[in-house]
Amino acid sequence: MSMSAVEPGTRLADRFRLEDRVDESGGATLWKAIDEILARPVAVHTFSPEFARVTEVVTAARLASRLTDPRLTQVFDAADEDGTAYVVSEWVSGESLLDLLSNGAVEPERGAALVAEAAEALAHAHEAGLTHLHLTPERLMWTTGGTVKLLGLAVDAAILGLEAGEDAAREDAEGLGRLLYAAVTGHWPGEEDCGLPAAPTDDGKICTPRQVTAGVPGYLDAITCRALLQEPKRGRPPLSTPAEVAEALAEVPRPAPAPVTTAPPALNLRDGAPDGMTASPAQPPPLGPTPDWNSGPAWNGSSWGTGGPQQTTGTASKILLTVIVLLVMAAVGVGAWTVGKNLGNAPKTTRSAEPSQSAATHKPVTVKPVSATGFDPLGDDKVENPDLAPLAVDGKPSTEWHTTSYNSADLGRLKDGVGLILDMGKPIPISDVAVSLGSAPGASVQLKVGDAADLGSLKTVAKAENTSGSVTLTPDKATTGQYVVIWFTRLPPYEGKYRGTIYEVTVHSPGSA
Repeated sequence: MSMSAVEPGTRLADRFRLEDRVDESGGATLWKAIDEILARPVAVHTFSPEFARVTEVVTAARLASRLTDPRLTQVFDAADEDGTAYVVSEWVSGESLLDLLSNGAVEPERGAALVAEAAEALAHAHEAGLTHLHLTPERLMWTTGGTVKLLGLAVDAAILGLEAGEDAAREDAEGLGRLLYAAVTGHWPGEEDCGLPAAPTDDGKICTPRQVTAGVPGYLDAITCRALLQEPKRGRPPLSTPAEVAEALAEVPRPAPAPVTTAPPALNLRDGAPDGMTASPAQPPPLGPTPDWNSGPAWNGSSWGTGGPQQTTGTASKILLTVIVLLVMAAVGVGAWTVGKNLGNAPKTTRSAEPSQSAATHKPVTVKPVSATGFDPLGDDKVENPDLAPLAVDGKPSTEWHTTSYNSADLGRLKDGVGLILDMGKPIPISDVAVSLGSAPGASVQLKVGDAADLGSLKTVAKAENTSGSVTLTPDKATTGQYVVIWFTRLPPYEGKYRGTIYEVTVHSPGSA
């Protein structure tokens, strides 16, 4: 059978029935198929007659089939006979690292745990002489069975025509570094488009994970740089093989990543007592009548309190309860009569003609800027990390824009200031601007507002000296403008130099009453 005749319903080796075409590129087609003998889904690659690397693909698949690491995709069959070539492998259900990151931020150590498993599996593959060379977030899976799976070992490279160089181990170590960078930042440091935002750069160099995302542990930042950038960090050498990456990540806690499901977990609704109050399965149930949980001690969510009334029995208790109720009713009646009498005798001047009202308040509203960019009108190149600027207005306090690093707090005496400029789209009234700075003290910032994006048209309307953390800049008088600038005149220390950092900027405009 010629591969040109392959279509849904085609059976290969009298066993594998092709069902759904998943992807097609460069003469190779990926199918979801059914193994009719074992009644299970499988992944099948078929190839057009023009595909020139069939021999290399089949050879790579057969070599990969010899590996037994459960974290690597299992290859079931590979053939090139009578004009028919195909590779049958395990069908993996679950979410890729790309899927996990697309659903929201992943905890750094949770993401690193996935990469640690992949590094260990890839180290085993390298011991057998096999490489990957195409490590992307789509190839790292968290399966529905709660395991890690690395897809495409050897086969991906053969399909794409990627050949291992003299230092293939270093190439895969860098690939693991890219996966780790993506896992802890949500950005992709590779040249190809993999569906994630590109990693921001600083002076032409990829920013470190901690520069991009707050909360990344220092040791993960160092491991990522040692693998991805192939440079020493914290006195440790670069990580040049998957085994070295695996060893560096060996101490990463291995919490289970979020379960693969689009539905929230079912609520554990029950009629009995909360957890901790039911009898252990190994113990007999308590004897006696079932307690009334509504009249007993009150449950506050974590322990039993004493707020509920205690149940009483006996004739004397009933009489006592009746007397107490009658006394309470009498006291309420007397109190109501006294209050009504006092209100009736009150002077007329003390009455309000209508309910009093507090002064109308105007609650500020948040106005989202149209764009943000680095503002460096006094510099030689007129720009200041413009690619990082959107991170200061993305609503995520873990991302940041920062200035270039300078040799002194006064910007190396090169200029009077540098900052971040927001274009609000049109002139708006400004009530205040909330800025989240870095934690190191020593920043001096000004709030400038104007209707043109040039320094001469911007007026300083508020300032803060020697500050850090969360700062609210409030103009002394009514201020309106289209452009809002956070202007650094002094910078706080940063790693032996000085750098201004802004995690988030929020512009507030007066709201209506």
